[in-house]
Parts: sequence; C-alpha cells; structure tokens
Amino acid sequence: MQYVRDLGRLLRRGDFRRLFAVRLTSQLGDGVFQVALASYVLFSPERAPDAAAIAGLFAVALLPYSILGPFTGVLLDRWSRRQILYAANLTRAALVLAVAAVVAAGNAGPGFYALVLLTLGVNRFLLSGLSAGLPHVVDPDELVMANAVTPTSGTAAFIVGGGLGALIKLVGDSDLVVLFTTSAIYTCAALLALRLGRRQLGPDLAGPAPGFWEAIGSIVAGLVAGARHLRHRRQALVGLIAIGSLRFFFGLVTVGMILLYRNYFYSADRLDDAFAALALATGLIGAGLFAAALVTPWATRTIGLHHWVALLFAVSALATAMPGGLYTQPALLVAGFVTGFAAQGVKISVDTLVQTNIDDVYRGRVFSIYDMIFNVAQVSAAALAALILPDDGKSYGVLAFVVFGFAATAVGYALATRGVRAIAATR
Repeated sequence: MQYVRDLGRLLRRGDFRRLFAVRLTSQLGDGVFQVALASYVLFSPERAPDAAAIAGLFAVALLPYSILGPFTGVLLDRWSRRQILYAANLTRAALVLAVAAVVAAGNAGPGFYALVLLTLGVNRFLLSGLSAGLPHVVDPDELVMANAVTPTSGTAAFIVGGGLGALIKLVGDSDLVVLFTTSAIYTCAALLALRLGRRQLGPDLAGPAPGFWEAIGSIVAGLVAGARHLRHRRQALVGLIAIGSLRFFFGLVTVGMILLYRNYFYSADRLDDAFAALALATGLIGAGLFAAALVTPWATRTIGLHHWVALLFAVSALATAMPGGLYTQPALLVAGFVTGFAAQGVKISVDTLVQTNIDDVYRGRVFSIYDMIFNVAQVSAAALAALILPDDGKSYGVLAFVVFGFAATAVGYALATRGVRAIAATR
C-alpha cells in the first residue's frame, strides 16, 4: 500500500515524527471537540436549526478569524513556530474548559459562541503553523508525499476523535465529560510540541526576531509584501483561487447535508437516529479524504498536478449531480465519499503548490491568506445557503448551482494552467 510505504519512509525522520505527533494529537482533540459542539448546538431537542442558524454558527466560528488572520501570518513568519504550536494548544485547552463552564451553566448565548470562535480560530492558526513548518522536516522531493500523508492522517485522527467523543458521550451521557477530555488532549499536544527544537520549524530569519509590538506594527506592510510575492507566483495564486471555489461550493453542500439529516430524513423525535446517520455520512466523507491521500501522489506523477486538480473538480460536479441529485441517504453516502475524495485531493495539490512556489520567509503570510480565503468562502456559502435553501435542505435549484460551480472551476483552472507544468507534479 503506497500510503503505508510513504508514511514509513517519512517516519524514519525523527524531526518529522515529532511534528507528526503534534498534528495527530491536536486533530484527535478537534474530533472530540466537534462531537461536543454538534451534540450541544445542532442536535439538542430544544433547538431545530434552519439554514440561517447554521449560517450564523459558521460565521461566528470562522469569519472573525478571517479578520484576525493577517496577524497570525506575520507572527508565523517572525516567531518560533514551535513555540506557536505549544502556546496554541495550551490556549485551546484553557478555552475548552471555559466552554465547559458555560455549558454547565446551560447558557448557549453570545458568551458560548465567542468562546467557540476563539477556540476554532486558534485551531486555524495552529494548522497554518503545521503547514508552514512542514518543509523544515522533510526534503523538497518529499513534499507531495508529506502533503498527502500528514493532512490525511490528521483527518483520520479527527475521525477517530469523533468516534471517541461519541463513545464518551454515550457512556458518560454528558457534554461536559467530552469537553474535559478535549482539554486534556490539547494539553498533551502542547507538551509534545516541546520535543521539537525552538527554531527547528523556522522561520528562516536573516536577523533577530522582532518584538511583539514591532511584529504587530508590520502587519499591513507584511501582508502587502506577501500579496505582491504571491502575485508573481502564478501557480500558487491560481491554486488559492481554486481552493476558494472548492470551499464555497462544498460549504453549500455541507449546510444542505446537515439540514437534510436534521429536518428532512428524520422527524424531531428521532434526533439520536439523525445524529448517528449524519455521523455515518461524515465518516464516508472522511474515508474519501483518506482515499485521496493514497491516490494523489501517484496521480500527480502520472497525469500532472494541474490536470489532477481540474479532473477532481469535474468529478465533484458529476457526483453532486448523480447520485447526489437523488436525495436519498444511500445516494448521499456515495456522493459524500466522492466529494470528500475530490476536496482532499485538491487541498493536497494546492498545499504543495504554495509550499513549493512561495519563499519560506513569506510562507506563513501566504498560508494565512490561504486560511482567510478558506474561511470567507465557507462563511459566504453558509450565508447564501440561508437565503436560498429551504429548512429541509432539499433544493434542485441549489443542486444545479453547485454542479455548475464545480464544472466551471474545472474548466477555468484547466485554462489558467494550460501549458504550465507544476514542479511538484514531477516528484
């Protein structure tokens, strides 16, 4: 199995193993935390979410971080990324305990959503740091392999965490126990980060690292410089446009799927069945993500990275139309697997384009821009879903719009990269 061989090759590197352990532990905690949120917010008997409510949750969780995102990019390019991984996980552990206190008080008001916002915002910061540090622990010719193995292994850890969280919820019958477990896992991830050298993950600075206020003061100038650098790196720029399109249309699909399982397939007195069915659908999407890690390195070597990305968008369009358009649970399971596969394949490819085409001193800022595009696209999709999706999530018009969007992106990406050979695709 290529995935196992690639992982075995990378795990022979001690520095990679240490960074890999931080990612796996962090994303294991993410999976446990997401179960607590889903149980408390989306599948509580007291709440019947519509598209607007889900859009609000997306906005609270993602949009403000997109505003704060530039701060993280500048700091990733100036502060020890190892220290950032340590502090980010420790901060998340404390924030989850604060969320637990709010849940214990039975308050799902603004304070709860503010704490969730901060926790998930720190999570995006952490993932940016992991991506920016990866080229420091693998050789350049191993980046495609590492980008296939590490995010997908992290996704697998996330899914395992989801299963662990569901089991804890079932046995303990309490969201609080799930939250306390999450905090403990994040604390372990913080301690694991300390096994890496303080400067091992970069950034590669020519002089001493600036102080906090000096770094904050340079945010605007730094982002402008990062954007100018990105403007002259066409492959990375086109890749970021593609990932924005992917997250927008995938976001529409996500909101629709939640509504279908919550309000269409099941009645209000069968919330446990609805939660279990949605968990199964999510698991199939996760299986698609894992499968993409197995296939993408081979595919980029065989047909080229740019051709692979365009093909994945075309496949997403086809799967969304049929079987997705049948609006049955078995059809959604198949469509979910295929779109999950395509989404991860695109992400692996775009990660590689950014890492191989962006100079290290700008990499943190560009990954911050990457996250901003990622989050704004998803929030925009949720906001649009609130306007155009019915409460039960079933709409052939929206389905046709998503199919057209995926297909148009496939054509546009193919035209934009015609005749351009990605360096990473030959490795």
